[in-house]
Amino acid sequence: MDNYGKFYIDGEWREPSSGEYLDVVDPSTEKPFAKIALGAPKDVDDAVATARRAFPAYSQVSVADRIAFFKRVLDIFRRRQNEIAEIVTKEMGSPITFSIEAQTATCVAHIEAIIDILQDFSFEERSGTTLIVKEPIGVVGLITPWNWPINQVVCKVLPALAAGCTIVIKPSEIAPLDATIFTEILEEAGLPAGVFNLVNGEGPVVGEAISAHPDIDMVSFTGSTRAGVRVAKAAADTVKRVTQELGGKSANILLDDVDFASAVRNGIVGCFANSGQSCDAPTRMLVPKSRYDEVLAIARDAAGDQTVGDPTDPATVLGPLASEVHFNKVQGLIRQGIDEGATVLVGGPGRPEGLDIGYYVKPTIFANVTNDMKIAQEEIFGPVLCILPYEDEQDAIRIANDTPYGLAAYVQSADQDRARRVARQLRAGSIFINYPDWDPLAPFGGYKQSGNGREAGHHSLSEYLEIKAMVGHG
Repeated sequence: MDNYGKFYIDGEWREPSSGEYLDVVDPSTEKPFAKIALGAPKDVDDAVATARRAFPAYSQVSVADRIAFFKRVLDIFRRRQNEIAEIVTKEMGSPITFSIEAQTATCVAHIEAIIDILQDFSFEERSGTTLIVKEPIGVVGLITPWNWPINQVVCKVLPALAAGCTIVIKPSEIAPLDATIFTEILEEAGLPAGVFNLVNGEGPVVGEAISAHPDIDMVSFTGSTRAGVRVAKAAADTVKRVTQELGGKSANILLDDVDFASAVRNGIVGCFANSGQSCDAPTRMLVPKSRYDEVLAIARDAAGDQTVGDPTDPATVLGPLASEVHFNKVQGLIRQGIDEGATVLVGGPGRPEGLDIGYYVKPTIFANVTNDMKIAQEEIFGPVLCILPYEDEQDAIRIANDTPYGLAAYVQSADQDRARRVARQLRAGSIFINYPDWDPLAPFGGYKQSGNGREAGHHSLSEYLEIKAMVGHG
C-alpha cells in the first residue's frame, strides 16, 4: 500500500485536513517521483491529542515488553532494509552502496544497541533514604533532517519509545518517504495505536506547530543552527525541554608525526562522504605549515578517487546534493571562497563534466584558506574541503576551536597519548582519533552553536526521562 500521501495518527493512515500535497523530487533527475501530504496545525493538534491519550498506558509498559517490541522491529527492518536504502537514494541522492552500507546499516546497529541498553538500564536508584525514579517525560515532538533521514528518525524514535514516551514526528519534507516505511515497520511490529504519530509538512507550519504546542513536553530537533534557533524560540513560551543537534565546522588536525599519504586521503574520504552532507564532516583539514605543499599534492591526487555520478550505480562515490535550494547555496559558497582569495586546488563552481541534469557538485578542495574566511567558518554542507596550515600544536588547537560550532573534531597522530592530549583541549562533543570505527554507543551531540543534548547510547535514553526524587521512601 502506498501511504506516502497520508499521515499516521491514532494507528490509522489518514488524508491531510488541508487536502494539499507536495512533490518529492529525485535530485539526480530534478523530477518529482512521489507526493506527500502537507500538514496543518489541525493535523498536529489531532496527533498530539492522540499521543496524550496513549501516554498513560504506554508509559507503564514493562521493559521486557519494550525489548520484545524492538526485537520485532529489528527483524522487520532487516527484511525491508534494501527497500529503505533504495528510497533514501531516490529521495536525497545518497549513492546506493552508501545507502545500504551506511544510511540504513547504522539503523540496524542503533536498534541492536537500544535492546542492549534497555537490558541493563536502571530506571530506579537509591541515594540514602531517597528513591530516585526516572520516568518518561511525556509526549515528545521529533523533527528530523534530510541528510541522514532514516538514521535520524531511528536515533530519535528508539530512545523515546524505550523511555516510555509517546511521539509526534515530522520528517524533512525533502526526504520524507523513508519515515513512512519506518512507520509501517512500527505498525507491523505491534506498537499500540496512538503511541507513534507521523505528520508530514513544512518546517514553518508543522515544525512550528510542534515546537510551540502546549501539550508537547519535549522537542528533539536535528537541522541547521538557524532553524534550531527558531525551534527554541517557539518552544520557550511553554518551557518545554529542547534538545538539538545542529551545524558543525569540524577541524581535522593532522599532527606532524602521521603518515600524511594515508591521513590526507582518509580525511578527504571522510569530508566528502554523503556528498559532504554530514554535520560532523571533517571540513577543515589543519596541517603543519612545513608540510603544506606536500599535503596539497596528496590531496590533489586523492580527489581523483571521488567519482561523481548516478546514485543508483553501485560504483558511484558521490551522488547529487539533496535539493535545488541546497545546490544553489553550496555553489554560492564555493564562489565566495574564490572571491575571498582562497585557491581552488580541485573542483570549483559548476556541475561536473557530463552531468548537466541533477544537483551535482564538483568535489572541491580549497588551499590558501585562512580561518577568518566565510568558507572556513560557515557550514557549507557539500563536498568542499578547506586546507589550512598551522605553526605548532597550540596553533592547531586555537584554529580548531576558533569557530561558533562544536559538534565534532578529528585528531590524527602516531602517538595515541599525544592525540588524546590534544583532544582534551578541543571544544567539541565528539573527537575522532585516528579515523576510528563508528561506535553506536558513543553519545553524539555538540558544544556551542552545535546544539545541546545527546543522541545514541545510554545518554540518548536519559534525554527522554524526568527525574523524580521520592524522599524518605525507606
